[in-house]
Amino acid sequence: MTDHQLPPAPVRLARYTEDDKAEILGDTTDAFGVAHLGLTWLPKEEHFGIRLDGRLVAHTGLLRLPIAIGELETEVMGVGGVAVAADLRGRGLARAVVGAALEHARTAGPPYGLLFCRPQIAPVYRRLGWQPVAGEVEVEQPGGVVVMPLCTMWTPLREGVEWPAGAVRLRSLPM
Repeated sequence: MTDHQLPPAPVRLARYTEDDKAEILGDTTDAFGVAHLGLTWLPKEEHFGIRLDGRLVAHTGLLRLPIAIGELETEVMGVGGVAVAADLRGRGLARAVVGAALEHARTAGPPYGLLFCRPQIAPVYRRLGWQPVAGEVEVEQPGGVVVMPLCTMWTPLREGVEWPAGAVRLRSLPM
């Protein structure tokens, strides 16, 4: 794939394993750079990927989760496990695989997509149309509720949806 070619079409993956992640990101114990935070994460239930010459080179996962935003009890489609092979970054693969996952998420029902990322990655998601959630976001952890130390971002999954005002609490482990 050269810089001016369109990325291959993303496909829905039947499964996504640690070996698949290693195929994209290499054999590392902290592929996403967040292990030092000590957070427990939920595995994603639905997976989208891009293969190039038989090699898995990009991934995004989805998981439907309960959330409270102010007085509103609703659900979000959590987006996570976004990965692009280092040698292919900057070629639209993240845009393509996240876009495919969001197209599917729009058919699932929740009005919002939600993700967590390191601050230095937030500009990438802003370019993809994600917006930061203002204020602290609480998430469940095995030892109780904690404030998420990463950036929290959202995107509408329906026309005309706005993020409500109020305190935010993900009523589960993060995705």
